[in-house]
Amino acid sequence: MVLNINWFQKQPNGNDEVSLTLNISADLQSMFTWNTKQVFVFLAAEYESPQNSLNQVSLWDGIIPSKEDAKFSIHTTNKYRFVDQGNNLRGKAFNLTLHWHVMPKTGKMFADKIVMTGYRLPEDYR
Repeated sequence: MVLNINWFQKQPNGNDEVSLTLNISADLQSMFTWNTKQVFVFLAAEYESPQNSLNQVSLWDGIIPSKEDAKFSIHTTNKYRFVDQGNNLRGKAFNLTLHWHVMPKTGKMFADKIVMTGYRLPEDYR
């Protein structure tokens, strides 16, 4: 999923910020039935910090309007800024989690996710 760390810097206010190049691929066609209106999908970076046991930062999102669009592969940089409120990202291990919410025409929404582990940010800014 992470193809490259484009840059990793400390903002003037002291917060860490990362730019990533991502390859996001999924096949969510099985989420579509006669009752599916659309599927909202988003990719989040998730990590621990001294202040929080779980930090979630949304990196990318999209709306899948049909079964035909539900098998996709996207090569992109993070759509939303990956910023930590502090300087906790140096050398930090993180997961990428692909979340999806199935929005039905009628009835209750359904949500699920897949967690991809094993990512780590550099020790030094670059």
